[in-house]
Order: sequence, then C-alpha cells, then structure tokens
Amino acid sequence: MISWLPMGFEEALHITLDTIAPLGTENIDLSEATGRILAQTLISTIDSPSIDASLKDGYAVLSQDLAAVSGETPVHLTVTGDVAAAGGDKVGELISGTAMRILTGAEIPRGADAVLAEEFAEIRGTTLVAGNSAGPGRNIMPRGTDVKKGQTIARKGDRIIPGLAGIIAASGFSGISVFKQPRVAIIATGDEVVAPGRPLPRGKLYASNMVTLNAFCRQWGMETVLLIAGDDPREIRNVLEKAMADADAVITSGGAWTGDRDLVAKILLELGWKKSFHRIRMGPGKAVGFGMLDQMPVFILPGGPPSNLMGFLQIAFPGIRALAGYKHPCLPTMRAALTSDLQGRDREWTQFVFGTINLQGDTPQFHSLGQKGRLQSMARATAIAAIPEGVTDVSQGAMVDVQILSF
Repeated sequence: MISWLPMGFEEALHITLDTIAPLGTENIDLSEATGRILAQTLISTIDSPSIDASLKDGYAVLSQDLAAVSGETPVHLTVTGDVAAAGGDKVGELISGTAMRILTGAEIPRGADAVLAEEFAEIRGTTLVAGNSAGPGRNIMPRGTDVKKGQTIARKGDRIIPGLAGIIAASGFSGISVFKQPRVAIIATGDEVVAPGRPLPRGKLYASNMVTLNAFCRQWGMETVLLIAGDDPREIRNVLEKAMADADAVITSGGAWTGDRDLVAKILLELGWKKSFHRIRMGPGKAVGFGMLDQMPVFILPGGPPSNLMGFLQIAFPGIRALAGYKHPCLPTMRAALTSDLQGRDREWTQFVFGTINLQGDTPQFHSLGQKGRLQSMARATAIAAIPEGVTDVSQGAMVDVQILSF
C-alpha cells in the first residue's frame, strides 16, 4: 500500500467494529421486543404443545379398529363422549370399539392413537359410521412437536422477528433480556444549513442529510436527537457537548474536510476525541472519520449528499448497529447481475454505486443510478454495488454482491 494514501475501506470498517462494544442490557416485555437484539440465549422451559393434540375436528379412535374399513365395508363404533380444546385433566380413556368426538387442539384421550377426520364420519345416534381408515398417529400432533423442554430456541445476538417472538412465547417466556438501543445524536453543521420547516433564506439549504440519516436510524428502532450548529467554534463545541450528554453515539454531518470552516475534527480533538481514522479510500465518502470520545463512538461525515449517505451506510450505520448488539451489523447482501458496466476510481480505492434491485426473473438484476447521483437518484436507490480494491472495471452481466437498502 502506498504510504501517503488514506486508510483502506475494509481496514476502517474492521477498526470500527472491533472498537465498538454493545451497550448494556435491559429486560423488556416480549410484546415490545420486535426488532431488538437478544442479550441472552433462551432455553425452552416447557414442551409445546404440552399434550398430544388433535390436528382435526373429528373422532379419536384406535387405529386398529379401522383397519378393515373399505368403501363398501364401513366400521361402526360407539361414541362415548367428547373432548374440547379447553385443557384440564378430565380427558377420559378410549377402549376398542369406541370413539370420542374431538376438536382441533384437544388432548388425545388415553388409549387412542389416531383421529378420524369428520368428513369421513357419519353419526347415527350414538354410533359412528367410519368411512375411512386412520393409521397410527393420523391427525395427531405429538407433545413437544413445536418446542421441546430444554431446547435452545434463540441465541444471544439474534434479532427478534415476529415468528421468533411467537416461538419464544410458546416456550414459556413473557419477558426477555435485550441489548439497549442506542440513542443517536445527529448534528448538521454549516452556516448554510436550515432546519426543515423554517423559512429558507436565499443561498441556504435545508438539512436534508440530517433527515435522511435520522430516517435510517428510526427505521431500525433507534432514538435520535437532531441538532444544528453553524460554522462557529463555540457553537459547534456547545452542540457537541450537549450531544455527548444526551446520546450514546454522535454523528456529525458536514465540516469534515480541511477548509477554513471545516472545524468539526479540530474541536473534537480538543474535547478529547481519540481518532481511529479520518479519511479512507472509498468513494463517495472519502472524508468519513471515526473515533471514541469518553467511551462514546463519534462519526464524522462529509456534507455532500452522496458522500454523506455512503459514509453513513458503510461506516457509521454498522457502528451504531454494533452498539445495539447486532452480530452482523453491516447491510444485508445478495448476489445480483449487473445490467451495465461499472468503473471504479482506481485500483487502490473501493467505489460504491447507488442503484436499484430488480427481483423479477430467475436472477436478481442490479441497475446502476450512476456514480455522481444527488438527491433524486439517491432517493430511488434500493441497493448498493461495490467495486473493491484491486478492481477497476466490472462488466455487464457479472454477478456481484449487492447491499440491500429496501427490503
């Protein structure tokens, strides 16, 4: 590697994730846990179902009693009772030559080993006329089919999705331990930046970068604090100190380069920021920086919209998701075919390209939105392709790993 070049992207990402540890844990109700990261491994405390249960409305029978059933020769059984799906201890016992009415989810009576579905049964008074056989185990869900007592159902670091929440509940849990969600302070800097909703003077612009970053954080359930600071050292310092007191991570937007008004890194260093890197070999997003300030991750992002968003998605976003306990904090990826040639900056850089993903057909297709897109093209982006170090050109039709933004 040429010594004067900034740090490579992969090294910067590795340093970021190696530096950040998850926040502490908290116990929450399972009903509030969707999207959170487990801080414990969960072992089922029960069998689910806790009984051998019927899968059908029908009749509990002994399978051997129906072995001789044919279309011309039905079997007659005496109905001796019924079983509902209400639970309890009074289930009863079945003997040969008898049957019991049973509903879906009800416990199989002792002695029974099959359920004859009701569409194959005719009732004449107290007699069941069986028009079909039912082999051993037919229409029965054995105890512990879904979950067995002592089974590991989820591991530390798993993200709670709706289906997993359901099986956790079925395993006997109503509350669980999860990693705390980080509270993220997002600071837009610059005299030209105006908070959305306020009048827009000539020559100024709204803090759209801040809004975009906030949307990503909120989409993943994180709390945010939104702040704006002009190009005044005292104002920037005051806003940074406020953010440090009110958040678990800080992201600054703008003022990340080396101009007369690019003051963020200088003021952070004065506050004690331990810089890990500032500027890496990636495009867009070269001026991204990262370091720790009193055990708090602080990310510096450039102000240009493509560089701002890409620096966030590739470095800051994985960092704050690591803070939230994610085992795999980077954006999810899938393989896709390029619909056009892609060209990188040079062999020493990682180049990222915004695009859209088309899932129609046998092979996912990645459509580039161009490498110099601004707000309108970025707003349509649903995926990102990367041209890694050592590669300058990727041809149309090539299969590449694509990061997914919308799923």
